[in-house]
Amino acid sequence: MQVGTFEAKNKLSALLDRVVKGEVIQITRRGKPIAELRPIAEDRLIKPRFGSEKDLIRFMSDDFNQPLDDFRDYMLE
Repeated sequence: MQVGTFEAKNKLSALLDRVVKGEVIQITRRGKPIAELRPIAEDRLIKPRFGSEKDLIRFMSDDFNQPLDDFRDYMLE
């Protein structure tokens, strides 16, 4: 659906109701699209919670923070 800027301003609440239902609405100025109203992806609505990654790492080598042999030439000593 396309609407002009004047109509978008006057009917924003009704347009947002349509967007919530999944519709994408283009806003035009002088017949040219300038913006889109679209629903936010569900995965962006979920906020990360502190501790949500707990128990994700099950094993960590004792030397995980040691320099790799391939990079020894680049290391400052």
